[in-house]
Amino acid sequence: MKRTAPKKVSTAAHERLASWIAARGLKSTRQRDLIVDTFFSKTGHLSVDELVEKAKQRDPSIGAATVYRTMKILTDAGLASARHFEGGQTRYEAALDRHHHDHLICTSCGNIAEFENERIEELQDRVAEEHGFTVTHHKLELYGLCAACQQRQSNPNRQR
Repeated sequence: MKRTAPKKVSTAAHERLASWIAARGLKSTRQRDLIVDTFFSKTGHLSVDELVEKAKQRDPSIGAATVYRTMKILTDAGLASARHFEGGQTRYEAALDRHHHDHLICTSCGNIAEFENERIEELQDRVAEEHGFTVTHHKLELYGLCAACQQRQSNPNRQR
């Protein structure tokens, strides 16, 4: 999957966010901008706790409430997706110019791998059609053990 460079994504995200904020009469803040930069400079699926930790490295005064509010705004603006994986903690991923993808989640180490598979998408469409069902959106999450955790379990004396 092709990834856009973080700087380019961050600039596009700021532009779209500024427009979204202005349309709602909200104000732009330095802390919100820093959180947006931090979020879009990372790849993967970040929890609010992880994002707070990263943002605090740049500004120790940033708190969890500010990050939660900013992520709500990013989600409402369509710039981030809140993912509720098994285990309870919400994780966020960038939604700006992203294609649909699914996830493999390791139940041991928590690693999340993204994948795309056209055959799976076609099969889901066919099943929906056979049932007279119109799909508006979906998510596919497969839980199990990643290769590294399988290796550790088969050889427990091995160093991590």
